[in-house]
Amino acid sequence: MSNAKVLIAGGGIGGLATALTLHQIGVRCRVYEAVRDLRPLGVGINLQPNAVRELLDLGITLDDLDRIGTPVQEWALVGLNGNDIYSEPRGRRAGYDWPQYAVHRGRLHLLLAETLRARAGEDALVLGHRVTGYRHTANGVSALIEGPDGPLEEATDILIGADGIHSAIRAQMHPDQPPINWGGAVMWRGTTQAKPIRTGASFVGLGTHEQRMVIYPISPPDPDTGLAEINWIAEVTRDSSEGWQGTGWFREVGIGDFLHHFEGWNYDWLDVPDLLRGADVAFENPMIDRDPIPTWRDGRVLLVGDAAHAMYPTGSNGASQAIVDARVLGAEMLVHGVSEAALAGFDARLCGPISDVVLRNRGAGPFGLLNIVDDRCGGEFEDINAVIPPGERDEFMARYKAAAGFAIEALNTAPATIPPGARVA
Repeated sequence: MSNAKVLIAGGGIGGLATALTLHQIGVRCRVYEAVRDLRPLGVGINLQPNAVRELLDLGITLDDLDRIGTPVQEWALVGLNGNDIYSEPRGRRAGYDWPQYAVHRGRLHLLLAETLRARAGEDALVLGHRVTGYRHTANGVSALIEGPDGPLEEATDILIGADGIHSAIRAQMHPDQPPINWGGAVMWRGTTQAKPIRTGASFVGLGTHEQRMVIYPISPPDPDTGLAEINWIAEVTRDSSEGWQGTGWFREVGIGDFLHHFEGWNYDWLDVPDLLRGADVAFENPMIDRDPIPTWRDGRVLLVGDAAHAMYPTGSNGASQAIVDARVLGAEMLVHGVSEAALAGFDARLCGPISDVVLRNRGAGPFGLLNIVDDRCGGEFEDINAVIPPGERDEFMARYKAAAGFAIEALNTAPATIPPGARVA
């Protein structure tokens, strides 16, 4: 292992993927995570083929991913009256060399944590310790840490801020940043045991840009019952002029708190109210992001994941980009060593392009097709080609995939981000 040392603030998906990458290339690191116990929290997320590729190169297997999710076969948008706006195959069905996976976020989190501890030792992930800031030193940087026994300060060569949308590292790096941005959308998220729709492994966005459902399975169907664990997001847009007035950023709610928004959403292939009523619990949170910042680096301190580029989930690529961040950082360290130059290379490669994706997702990302259809016909139509021609739909989606880093040909022909066996000198 390299003698250099990296501390990572935050043990979420981005922080753990970074630690696993650094361990793979021979760099000593430690993760400090604020929570005292890791539990499989959250609901479903999508891992795009570019992120699945990186996980496989990290030694995570398809069998591992099958235990926590299921491959996505189709991505579709459906209008308010149940007619298709756009659909396309996904993953290997679309021609990618890697699948796209819909997984349970908490189970992925635990998989990464368990893998890190198995490879780097129990001490590689320290729970119950929150990194609250940093101090530049003559030889590196010191992390300021709040632990159960009081404040600590630990010197390190590099500090990685992977501490999420409420990042303390980012707040110190950019003290004049605007507050968290809420554009008016409120999401209720949950899972229900139900029969999957369409292909049986389809990601479906249904409705309009002001009121919609997102539905996809995160498990294969049970062979005996035919039921799968269906992840759903119910979303309504409100007036955001007075800012978020809810209680906190994430809270458990009853289904009756929001079911009335979707009464009457019954189709011959899906009963939305019945799907919602079948959930054990739901979680309310506003759809939030942060305005892009000009740099993710301050000397030997770097932001990754949501700390760098918290984005609306409209493109299903927040977790995927956090994984890609980790791999690109590793690639820069292979070239520049554990140094400021590696952080500068990472910043130069990703800060501008991914900030553009943040703004693109704020503008509805691939769900922007719903906006166009809503503007032209109110979301109800008989012939979608009379509303928005096929070529316009295809061009819209191609632009988004290119911006988000998973255009098929570009991804399939790209060399490995980190060559097999590569180590930092």
